[in-house]
Amino acid sequence: MPLNRRKFLKKSAVTGAGVALTGAVAAPSAEAASGHGRPKPVKRYALTVLGTTDLHGHVFNWDYFKDAEYSDSAGNAQGLARVSTLVNQVRKEKGRENTLLIDAGDTIQGTPLTYYYAKVDPITAKGGPVHPMAQAMNAIGYDAAALGNHEFNYGLETLRKFEEQLRFPLLGANALDAKTLRPAFQPYVMKTFRVQGAPPVKVAVLGLTNPGIAIWDKAYVQGKLTFPGLEEQAAKWVPKLRSMGADVVVVSAHSGASGTSSYGDQLPYVENSAALVAQQVPGIDAILVGHAHVEIPELKVVNAKSGKTVVLSEPLAFAERMSVFDIELVFAKGRWSVESVASKVLNSNSVADDPKITRLLKDEHAKVVEYVNQVVGSATETLTTVEARYKDAPIIDLITKVQEDVVKAALAGTSYASLPVIAQASPFSRTSEIPAGQVTIRDLSSLYVYDNTLVAKLLTGAQVRAYLEYSAEYYVQTAVGAVVDVDKLTNAGDRPDYNYDYVSGLVYEIDVAQAAGSRIKNVTFNGVALDDAQQFVFAVNNYRANGGGAFPHVASAQELWSESTEIRTRIAEWVTAKGVLDPKDFASVDWKLTRAGTPVF
Repeated sequence: MPLNRRKFLKKSAVTGAGVALTGAVAAPSAEAASGHGRPKPVKRYALTVLGTTDLHGHVFNWDYFKDAEYSDSAGNAQGLARVSTLVNQVRKEKGRENTLLIDAGDTIQGTPLTYYYAKVDPITAKGGPVHPMAQAMNAIGYDAAALGNHEFNYGLETLRKFEEQLRFPLLGANALDAKTLRPAFQPYVMKTFRVQGAPPVKVAVLGLTNPGIAIWDKAYVQGKLTFPGLEEQAAKWVPKLRSMGADVVVVSAHSGASGTSSYGDQLPYVENSAALVAQQVPGIDAILVGHAHVEIPELKVVNAKSGKTVVLSEPLAFAERMSVFDIELVFAKGRWSVESVASKVLNSNSVADDPKITRLLKDEHAKVVEYVNQVVGSATETLTTVEARYKDAPIIDLITKVQEDVVKAALAGTSYASLPVIAQASPFSRTSEIPAGQVTIRDLSSLYVYDNTLVAKLLTGAQVRAYLEYSAEYYVQTAVGAVVDVDKLTNAGDRPDYNYDYVSGLVYEIDVAQAAGSRIKNVTFNGVALDDAQQFVFAVNNYRANGGGAFPHVASAQELWSESTEIRTRIAEWVTAKGVLDPKDFASVDWKLTRAGTPVF
């Protein structure tokens, strides 16, 4: 839906209704004196910008997968209920009329809570519920939020409904209508802060989202939306905001600060470009960083054109932290200018839940707890991902078996039905466990934490071999005879666990003593050496199929079939149909780590 220009301009003209007058601080000036020889007071104003990012559906400090309060070894706490308390504290200290609260995206995906209100009791249904994240963020009083890539996971209808339910704008200056190339979402919001005895301070918040949406959610956005680079669009919008009288320009960017991309050269735009925006585009004072799930209390970047310092901050995901930007302004020569910016993060574990948020969403929370605790089957033995990064674990074989079965059924009766089906899966979590005995939806959900869907692609044996070789770069080269420390064996080059893939249906070795690119050995299919010309149907999740992780060949391969049902749901259906989860029905040892032919384990 293209931006309604009249509606947008009208909204932009609103200058923070209810923003009260506040006293400007006067300080003596050595430069200017009145006619009576007294120093002329200098007007100052202090603005505080609060920021969250990558909330991923975390309202409460609750782990739906463990059915218990969230806890980790670092003592972190999660959830918007905690953030609400932090926000209240800062507003009380600084004056609500002197604060802004913004978010940098990835809001409506990530927990069973968000899944439930997208799929089980969807907000898009006639007379449907208001999304819990909308309820919480409205109640806390957010002023704006940038679009994250995960906002698009459930399709545009769900996203637009969520947007409609918010009392603040979703910003995306680089989310454009594919046909008109005009903003499909509001690009920015302008807020006005009153200062007693001086002109008001105008603050612009520019929202930028991630170009990777074009890859990761291609099924929903192709032909409808396009996502140019953050640097390009910031360079277009920041001068406009300045010409409109913005005294302060804050960017909320769903993009990390590292300058890297997970999708290689599939897009001409950088995935994690927040620091590049700061460096290349003059006129920005502060950037709230998102997407990367790292904690950056304060990062200073010097703009190459203006020489001015831009301050960046990224709070930890899941509402574990909140960024605080303190911006000091001075009024001189008839205008406000930013004198200094400093940032820090506050820790959610330092406060208790805001009872207002607890009361507001206790019913929604209870519904989801009941849903995820539904029993769908029983397991003959405990299955766990604890060793799944470096040993072929039956629990991951369950995922590949389900994917194989779904794709085989989907292609039955087609010209591809005679081709062998193989499948990929990743060890997403290091702590997932399906216990012996009763199996619930939450047990299976913890195994597959993402809302990925299934795609069938056509690959050759040679392409599968290259795929395996790329996946094996995940391991740290470990010489023959060297002591193997499993905590140091994986994640070479900071590759995350979700970008390491098993491939079922083949038998192969990964020689970790070899250099990356030469590790895959003795690949066989049906007991004979893999034929490079053999064709396979590859059952793969949509993230990988669309280029996520930059695995070779798969993104450009011919697509044979795809669906919109989550793999997580398919696993639950498979287990429900079987009734009993027994490894003999799905587990096999397909791969092992070796060094010079000798198994590591």
